[in-house]
Amino acid sequence: MTGIEDSRLYNTDLAPVSLSQRKWGTWSIAALWISMAACVPTYMLASSLIEGGMNWSQAIFTVFLGNLIVVIPMVLNAHAGTKYGIPFPVFCRASFGILGANIPALMRAVVACGWFGIQTWIGGEAIFKISSTFFPSLIEPTWTTTLGITLPQFVCFMLFWFINMYVVYRGIDSIRILLQIKAPLLIILGIALLWWAYDAAGGFGPILAQPSAFAPGQPKDGQFYSFFFPALTGMIGFWATLSLNIPDFSRYAHTQRDQVVGQFAGLPLTMALYAFIGVAVTSATTIIYGKAIWDPVNVLMQFKNPVVLMVAMIALCIATLATNLAANVVSPANDFANLAPRKISFRTGGLITGVIGILMMPWKLIADPSGYIFVWLVGYSALLGPIGGILICDYFVIRRTKLNLQDLYHHHGEYRYHGGFSVTAILALAAGIAPNIPGFLGTIKVLDAATVGPFWMHLYNYSWFVGFGVAFAVYGMLRAIKPLHNHSTSMTR
Repeated sequence: MTGIEDSRLYNTDLAPVSLSQRKWGTWSIAALWISMAACVPTYMLASSLIEGGMNWSQAIFTVFLGNLIVVIPMVLNAHAGTKYGIPFPVFCRASFGILGANIPALMRAVVACGWFGIQTWIGGEAIFKISSTFFPSLIEPTWTTTLGITLPQFVCFMLFWFINMYVVYRGIDSIRILLQIKAPLLIILGIALLWWAYDAAGGFGPILAQPSAFAPGQPKDGQFYSFFFPALTGMIGFWATLSLNIPDFSRYAHTQRDQVVGQFAGLPLTMALYAFIGVAVTSATTIIYGKAIWDPVNVLMQFKNPVVLMVAMIALCIATLATNLAANVVSPANDFANLAPRKISFRTGGLITGVIGILMMPWKLIADPSGYIFVWLVGYSALLGPIGGILICDYFVIRRTKLNLQDLYHHHGEYRYHGGFSVTAILALAAGIAPNIPGFLGTIKVLDAATVGPFWMHLYNYSWFVGFGVAFAVYGMLRAIKPLHNHSTSMTR
């Protein structure tokens, strides 16, 4: 391709990947997902379902089903990345306009910043726990708590934050190396925890026999579906971020078959397996300690051997670092670069991600299981579902997978729309978000739930599905009323 290098919409990070650079086969895509899915938040996600009242089979089924559902829009959005070699923000230019693409890109980037903060907090907490075994004064109650954390906790959080930023400065190759050693570390740690749970709880019988709180005669009898559907939406929301920006990775795939098979093989099964580890260990803690301990860092603190504790915590830090950078830095760095491609590089975008991650106070996002699922995961899925609906409708239904690659990088091409913004996409996005706003406000208690009404509160439990469906339908309807007029011939690479 010629003529795009001088465009203000172009930089080397956003440029189409050439065929010779696409070296990821089926195993590479599957390995990517295995590395990213085997992480502490996956453990916490499943464990929080136990805390909410599910038994082990209900929790595993909910996690598996949610990931099986989300992988469908994931492989659909990945198609454009593999076919044209373009990253997510450039893909958004086709439906939202060359400037309007910043709207979904920034919405997705802000969510990634939150996830970056959560993972950084987990790594920092591990460092804090390691340090407290050698310096017990760090956990004394005399430390003043500000904004929910103590000074030693904040210092450890910032130490891990600086480690993340250093790797970002070193570049994308450093992230690739970390991913190669990360998966075995966290899987070994998970299996070790699973063995401990089996031994300490007297086998898997007592663990798997833990009853559901929703069963007849139990405390939450008859309330299963009121918990299941928002939990399922939360499971979908867990990877709803990557279901949008998957072109950032699929652009390196050899073929469509590689990205489709790799994703189906790598994501749902890995999530279910690692979720089982989280469920089994958390179930065991209810037997051993009389309460569910859903944070693996707190579980590890039950081990008194300093050497074992330090090795486990270091492994946890390395594994968390690798997942954090791959899942939560690569994409928002590209999203922020899309704002001003000539001025914002990958490194600058990564730094912006890190700063926003601090400001979002991640320790509050995961302070309790109900807030983690119903506020954080379900809340942002209400924003990302509509974006997915618009992208898929535009690419598959309206354009039949045909894009003008050159015009995606030109200010005055067919994707200029109205001053660079697609009014149709913006209206569809607003329509997809609107039905979930009342339920969200009721959930975070800005409005009283009784004032919001049971219909809107119940609808919020399906926020991803509602947002996706409404935005898909509205976008398709508006495009049918006012069809697109292509001015250029579609080009592929």
